[in-house]
Amino acid sequence: MTLPDDGATAAARQRMAAGLTAGHPSEWADAFASVPRHPFVPCFYEQDRTGAWEGIASGDPGFLDAVYSDTALTIQLDDQGVPNSSSSQPSTMLTMLDALDVRDGHRVLELGTGTGYNTALLCHRLGDKNVTSVDIDPGLAETANRRLQHAGFNPTVVVGDGAQGYPSNAPYDRIIATVGLHSVPRPLLEQAAPGAVIVAPLGYGILRVTMTGRGHATGRFLPTPAYFMARRTRGAKPQFDAVTQQDPTTTSVPPTDVLGRLKFAASVALPGYTSCSWRNGGDEVDAVGLWTPDGSTAVAHVSGSVRQIGPQRLWDTVEKLATEFTDEPARDAFLVTITPNRQIVYYEDTDGPSWPLPTAH
Repeated sequence: MTLPDDGATAAARQRMAAGLTAGHPSEWADAFASVPRHPFVPCFYEQDRTGAWEGIASGDPGFLDAVYSDTALTIQLDDQGVPNSSSSQPSTMLTMLDALDVRDGHRVLELGTGTGYNTALLCHRLGDKNVTSVDIDPGLAETANRRLQHAGFNPTVVVGDGAQGYPSNAPYDRIIATVGLHSVPRPLLEQAAPGAVIVAPLGYGILRVTMTGRGHATGRFLPTPAYFMARRTRGAKPQFDAVTQQDPTTTSVPPTDVLGRLKFAASVALPGYTSCSWRNGGDEVDAVGLWTPDGSTAVAHVSGSVRQIGPQRLWDTVEKLATEFTDEPARDAFLVTITPNRQIVYYEDTDGPSWPLPTAH
């Protein structure tokens, strides 16, 4: 169906759709050309030159150009002013939808309803009755559902933890996550139909696996870089104060490697890791801090010292990565095997370097 909108928004939508699929034929071209984005993103936030967030709404200068650009848009801030929900970059959405490889009649589960725009694209392609979307934020889910219905779509929209799936509508032929995960949650594996495809952000990449048996799957990362806001969980916070009390050890790995050359590899070997940097008053990095959801924390200085604490020796893993990768490894060189009890990431093949992923229940 084509939703009603005025000439300006229709033209902007057509331009975006044409740009996304130029030189890249996609069965989703009609969905992007038919489903407007602006009803699902009537306002968003941008940072000004000082870093402060300001709201941009329909009618403001530049609103239409921004909504119909290939840009991720922040749609919600938490009570600390930190973004916790966004409308994904359309080209990344297209990449993930293409990777789903849907067929008519497929039943799809979406983790992270967000604005409802991706849900609407799924409904346009597969029909409302085949789409189930789950979001942990009641406000987002309610607003998205209202906008979907106003647009003529009526999928199943559920408030809940997407990592638990939605058993009532299982089994699903396709599962797509629009929030960052640390591994593929076990309930999703249990709710997947035989041969189902799961596409989900993990680390700084997008994982695509195919079910090969009950609880078993295998696949690779897509070559496309990506970063999604993490699934909302109560993870440990960095323990920088405690780190300063630790005895320093030496390191041969420059902190800039973590922020550059090793960033993707680290995000795969250390799912859910976060980094920050301190600068020397100019543009050069003086130190880098890392932490993971299990409470591990490390601070490395360009001087060659590192302090770390936690149940996982964080910087030790980084140093191991530095010896294994002299150049930035390609994302699609990493493969993943999944069983009911283990999820393992391998580099290039099952004889290469490997790391276990935390099993998500």
